[in-house]
Amino acid sequence: MRIHIIGSKGIPSSSVPGAGGIERHVEQLAKGLSEKGNRVFVYTRSHSEYDKLTWNGVRLIRLPSIRTKNLEAISHTFLSTLHVLFQDTDIIHYHGVGPSTLAWIPRLFKRKAKTVCTFHNRDWFDSKWSKPAKLYLRFGEWCAVRFPHATIAVSHTIQVFCRTKFKKEVHYIPNGADMPGPQGTSELAAFGLEPNNYLLGVGRLLPRKAYDIAIEAYRRVPGDMPLVIVGEATHEGDYAEKLHALAAKDPRVRLLGYQSGQALKQLFAHCYAFVHPSQAEGLSVSIIEAMASAKVVIMSNIEENLELVDHSGLAFETDNIDALRKAYELVLSDPEMVEQRGKRAREVARREYSWSRVIDKTDALFKDLIQT
Repeated sequence: MRIHIIGSKGIPSSSVPGAGGIERHVEQLAKGLSEKGNRVFVYTRSHSEYDKLTWNGVRLIRLPSIRTKNLEAISHTFLSTLHVLFQDTDIIHYHGVGPSTLAWIPRLFKRKAKTVCTFHNRDWFDSKWSKPAKLYLRFGEWCAVRFPHATIAVSHTIQVFCRTKFKKEVHYIPNGADMPGPQGTSELAAFGLEPNNYLLGVGRLLPRKAYDIAIEAYRRVPGDMPLVIVGEATHEGDYAEKLHALAAKDPRVRLLGYQSGQALKQLFAHCYAFVHPSQAEGLSVSIIEAMASAKVVIMSNIEENLELVDHSGLAFETDNIDALRKAYELVLSDPEMVEQRGKRAREVARREYSWSRVIDKTDALFKDLIQT
């Protein structure tokens, strides 16, 4: 099959400023589909630091965008959509509800191709968006279900939402993670960290990720174990400045900025526990990666997070600083529980969220579509 993927910032994710879960998802999906013998094309933004034409057998198409918070994604999606109309393709795969608003264009003008949208997250919950942007993203939810030949939901929660809200069945195919092997510690030394002696959070520095809650709660916890947060702000804003100001009040809190490759693998492999306090998610890639690394996850109790961990994590009431403080203290006081739940988490990740399962299901869906 010839497959064109639209809607991510680009791949490899390590080369794209502000890359998040969608970029890591597209990276693994594109590579896996290519390894199955498909011809896979991914549209990337022209400011990506990776300037080669291929990556792991995936062909990259670089196009410009208007680099502002509200226009960057949709302008790049629009140019990518126009470009794909003139390509020989079987599958046009949009990622995210914002990009899905343009899925009607190939449905109308590229009728021999099959259009697919992946519903990753209910993005309009993010407080970074203006009211017009939120309305557009809510419209995007309808588009992601109504415009394409098939819709993929990355969580059962999103699948049920689509069934209830839009009266349409969509396909459940989750995010995934590799099952990592033993990792070295050379990168930890560069950060001044010791194995099994830090808590870790990984995600973009956005209000809905609620790392301010994570820091505020940890400031009330005694001890000297560092709290390490990995990620960067997609756009300059007050929230990142707020986090840096909070971190400055507690020497245990470390903001390491964006990390990838061996550094990120080692940070996951050697943390004591993983922290994910977000207010809204689709299906967190970071949580799955932590579980695959055999880590207990301290997480907010939103449905999408609870769906993932299958009793291997520790949930607290979303945005409740005192509840998170108690969760921290429980985890720090019970290393045996941390180890046992970490082992269970890895088994859940291996059984339910391996990339091989995700890629097989996606490949099968695409083949069914082009045969109908």
